[in-house]
Amino acid sequence: MGKYQTDAENLLKFVGGKENIAAVTHCATRMRFVLNDPSKADEKAIENISAVKGMFTNAGQFQVIIGNDVSTFYNDFTAVSGIEGVSKEQGKVLAKQNQNVLQRVIAVLAEIFTPLLPAIIVGGLILGFRNLLEGVQIQALGEKIVEGVLETNADGTPIYNTIVDVSQFWSGVNHFLWLPGEAIFHFLPVGITWSVTRKMGTTQILGIILGITLVSPQLLNAYAVNSTSAADIAANWTWDFGFIQIDRIGYQAQVIPAMMAGFTLAYLEKFFRPKIPEAVSMIFVPLFSLLPAIFFAHTILGPIGWRLGTGISYIVNAGLESPISWLFSAVFGAVYAPLVITGLHHTAIAIDTQLIADFGTTNLWPMIALSNIAQGAAVFAVLFLHRQDTKEKEISLPSGISSWLGVTEPAMFGINLKYVYPFVAAMIGSGLAGMFSNITGVRANAIGVGGLPGILAINGNIGGGWLAFLGAMAIAIVVPFLLTIFFRQQGIFNKIDRVGEQAVTAEGLVVEDTPEAVESTVSAEPVTEELFATANGTVVAITEVSDPVFSQKMMGDGFAVRPTDNHVYSPVHGTVTSVFDTQHAIGILTPGGAEVLVHMGLDTVELQGAPFTVKVKAGDKVTPNTEIAEMDLEAVKAAGKQTDILTVWTNADKVARLEISHLGETTAKKAIGEADIS
Repeated sequence: MGKYQTDAENLLKFVGGKENIAAVTHCATRMRFVLNDPSKADEKAIENISAVKGMFTNAGQFQVIIGNDVSTFYNDFTAVSGIEGVSKEQGKVLAKQNQNVLQRVIAVLAEIFTPLLPAIIVGGLILGFRNLLEGVQIQALGEKIVEGVLETNADGTPIYNTIVDVSQFWSGVNHFLWLPGEAIFHFLPVGITWSVTRKMGTTQILGIILGITLVSPQLLNAYAVNSTSAADIAANWTWDFGFIQIDRIGYQAQVIPAMMAGFTLAYLEKFFRPKIPEAVSMIFVPLFSLLPAIFFAHTILGPIGWRLGTGISYIVNAGLESPISWLFSAVFGAVYAPLVITGLHHTAIAIDTQLIADFGTTNLWPMIALSNIAQGAAVFAVLFLHRQDTKEKEISLPSGISSWLGVTEPAMFGINLKYVYPFVAAMIGSGLAGMFSNITGVRANAIGVGGLPGILAINGNIGGGWLAFLGAMAIAIVVPFLLTIFFRQQGIFNKIDRVGEQAVTAEGLVVEDTPEAVESTVSAEPVTEELFATANGTVVAITEVSDPVFSQKMMGDGFAVRPTDNHVYSPVHGTVTSVFDTQHAIGILTPGGAEVLVHMGLDTVELQGAPFTVKVKAGDKVTPNTEIAEMDLEAVKAAGKQTDILTVWTNADKVARLEISHLGETTAKKAIGEADIS
């Protein structure tokens, strides 16, 4: 009888039986199912299986978290079910059968824009800072300043200048910062066409070239089109082929034309590659793919995409400026957080970008920033209510800070959705703040800067400007904070939570603590174990990792190192308990009984061990000086994977406290924290 035979039999039963499984595979921590009918999965029953640590559905896959013993569980599951697994990529293909058209569109948008987010965020910060330099009004200091008199106009009104007007240094800084700002936003089509080819698995350099042809200096800049007459365009900005003329118009900052052109290029390449002999494919596949894509982009796709994108942005802008804009903005502000859960929020990036391209500013982004703030405020209210709970503080404090800096997933999945009432409070506060923001005419010059730093992106000279946005921020902080406390005390929207020495159920019923329950919370004196960096590089909080299973601590708490070389060392003293067949993960048991998983790279299970050389085996004793593996960073990156090395404590019940005292640059084998193991 296998170790997990009973649990595997139960899981097979509760996912709907063998006939409901289209495919099953596993990675380092979870079972990945593609179910013919996902509604047949009994999640409550699955949650009660002792080996199961959690579950979620993503991209059409029903994923059940097992932990670092998943390979053993998978073998037992295969034995009792008689189902042979498929590769992870095959699983993804099959998973599409569980996605409707809208889900597939959202998944595509997410895959296109996610790699671009770092640049968009940096660009937003840069443009936000330039906004301050060009927008903050300072009363001009005249020659009479020595007499304590400020410069005025002839009618006695004060003269105001901006920071760049009164300081040559900041004028130079402002001028310099336009270089990266323009590169990120004006040339965004280059990033989009590259990202499309990356997602489609076609030649990425062709995507880059296609993007450049959309923003080339040989074209009339998109921002100048509205101020250029049709006669001028016909005379100076066309390609004249004698029998036909084609406008030479650029698509700076345009999203939809770039996406349409990118997909055209990718599908052309996929069409020609199998049809052209390999001996000449290097010449003719790029030629037959790129040139038609460029031609279609400038003759058909670009003009259609431009009008489509402009139409969407005008509809959204009209809704936010209509007589019922208060309702439009309140609804959007309230539902944005649920959109993040579904992935629909990625559409807002495209709409925001188009709004800025068409109107110079966007009234949508301020509401997104306010939603970030509201989710963080709800978390801080939970932190206040649970201030005696040291373990939850370790989750809530960084989650709240992260949310106020614009990243809400840790706050939502780690705290607010767990209790429900903070999430509802944040939605209400976000809706009211968004309504106030839109009514007062707040608009942003750039996107990407969320949370509290979002004020940097606000245009101070339109509507209520910075002052109005500060008021909206106050609403987004105060309302969710107070509502969270109120909902909890009244048992509204409340899943099981503590009120003093009592438990409150979702129905608001109070359950007294029993002596047995109090006694069960008492544990033996913990043993403190030191933690060490696994590689040269940068230590980051586990919440910063892009894989939600790790960042939301579904597998347990820990940390990650973003390595700068190939050598991987043990993060603890202990004994190797397992080396995964795919070589990308190693299990270690510490003297105190903590189970530690060292996971090299994200989604690297499908690389089948190629970039990894493991230097230890089960039963080996290891210390922080033990090199346990080598990871070929270039090979991992070339495969499109991230190289983060994760260290995760998978038996959370044994970890009384985990503290990472050092974040940032580090060297391998350096002490970076400690854990109390009970």
